[in-house]
Amino acid sequence: MTSYARLYRLRLTPWERYGKAASASIAALLDREEAERSRPLGRALDLGCGRGQFTPDLACRGWEAVGVDYVPAAIEAAKSRDTKGATYLVGDVTDLRSADLGAFDFFLDIGCFQGFGADQRSAVGRGVSALAKPNATLLMLAFGHSRMRSRVGRVSQAEVEEAFPEWEMLTVEPAETAGLGWPMNKTNPHWYRLRPRT
Repeated sequence: MTSYARLYRLRLTPWERYGKAASASIAALLDREEAERSRPLGRALDLGCGRGQFTPDLACRGWEAVGVDYVPAAIEAAKSRDTKGATYLVGDVTDLRSADLGAFDFFLDIGCFQGFGADQRSAVGRGVSALAKPNATLLMLAFGHSRMRSRVGRVSQAEVEEAFPEWEMLTVEPAETAGLGWPMNKTNPHWYRLRPRT
């Protein structure tokens, strides 16, 4: 966790860079998510929301959006922006059940799961499962195994499924890399979409 906070201090936040470069494709994925639901959309939890890059968009789309992040400075930055109805909390995504957040219909993870080891990833899976409503979905972006990801936790489909044993994998799609530049365009990112098993 301390290394994650250090990345903010050093201004090394590749997930924010990805969000800017792939904003159109992320919007299309969120459009598709909403198209499968009736209104009202319900509650959405932005896991590892950072400085609030995506949480306000969820709120603008009609979700009751909550962003949670471990780094207080990131949450303060998120709150200082035009939050458009979003709520932000300092919290540990590996211990969600202790945060008294309530239940959610949708979970968004753009790079948070990426930074954890196997035990922490399993803890995220347990926490998300405990907060998920029966028809909830999880949309996760994670960078895969490649020569360019030797120093940061790489994520495979099998590792996602291992961390979320109570969930079924709905789709796995390659994520956009255009505009990221080297070496980010060599990191083999994928979007994973899951829902609890019935």
